This record gives sequence, C-alpha cells and structure tokens, in this order.
Amino acid sequence: MFGLQASVFLTYAGAILLVFLLGKIFLWPLKLVLKLVVSSIIGGALILLINLAAGFFGLLLIPLNLLTALVVGVLGIPGVLLLLILFLL
Repeated sequence: MFGLQASVFLTYAGAILLVFLLGKIFLWPLKLVLKLVVSSIIGGALILLINLAAGFFGLLLIPLNLLTALVVGVLGIPGVLLLLILFLL
C-alpha cells in the first residue's frame, strides 16, 4: 500500500517538475521577443526624434520603417550612427 502512494507522489512531483521545466524553456524565447519589440519601439521613437531635429535644421531624414527601427533597437546608438552614415552616402 505504501509503494502505491510513493509512486503516485513521485509521478506528481515529476509532472510538476516537467511543467516548470517546459515553462522555463518556452518563457526564454518569449522574453527575447519582448525585449526585441521594446527595443524596436524605443528605436523608432529615437528615429522620430532625430527626424524632428533634422527637419528643424533642414538636414536629411531617416525613413521610419520596421527595418530601421530594428537596426536602432538592436544596435542602439551605433545603429543610429550607421543609419546616418548610410543615408548620407
């Protein structure tokens, strides 16, 4: 009788451990995607601010699209400098 209860306990413990493990495995890519989305939104806002300042002074404008927002979101300030150099050429 005790052997049956122990096996049920071990089965539940194994199932709970499996749920936690699967949760960690699926949560990591979700955090990565969320970080990329937030960085892209911040990058888009940065491009918008640069375009506002550049328009005020009559300088070049960086097009605001998904690719430029991703470049600035992933690379940060070096991404902004990269886009400025590319659009100056």
